[in-house]
Amino acid sequence: MKIGYARASTLDQVAGFEAQLRELETQGCERIYREKVSSVADRPELATALDYLRDGDSLVVTKLDRLARSIADLVRIVEGGRGKGAASASSIWARLDPETPQGQLMLSMLGAIAEFERRLMLERQREGIAAAKSEGKYKGRKPTVRDQADEIRRLKSENLSNAEIARRLGVHRANVGRVLKDGPREAEA
Repeated sequence: MKIGYARASTLDQVAGFEAQLRELETQGCERIYREKVSSVADRPELATALDYLRDGDSLVVTKLDRLARSIADLVRIVEGGRGKGAASASSIWARLDPETPQGQLMLSMLGAIAEFERRLMLERQREGIAAAKSEGKYKGRKPTVRDQADEIRRLKSENLSNAEIARRLGVHRANVGRVLKDGPREAEA
């Protein structure tokens, strides 16, 4: 069975994500796992897809950078699939057979290139942010939890758990705890 996996890094990446899904369907994937999450975050759908793999199945992605964040990650995923008797991850984009020595070489090379591109992109991003900060144009993301501190305290006074407060406000539970630990805000001068 062909198991497809599609991933977009952000919720805004609609067109590329839909293109991945179309291509996976075209390639005959019977199950397609999909998620919109950064490659550095937990990827529960990928974990589910890998867990679902059985002897003779193959995991199909449109591009290797949608699957793995580094060569080590790619090797871990491929070896995990092989350990279950599944064909290793294959990429529609590269049209390679990862079970052959040539395919394994190409998989490693393409994974290395994808990792290199990602590192270059992050480097350019850091440089751009540094330049914008030096010009006073970049102040970072606006802190959202601090703006909700009064609401967090109000909900806590209703004896709600930190997890429930976090769920209601769409913030991380640790941030709720941090706000409550810091106590009431001083009046702004």
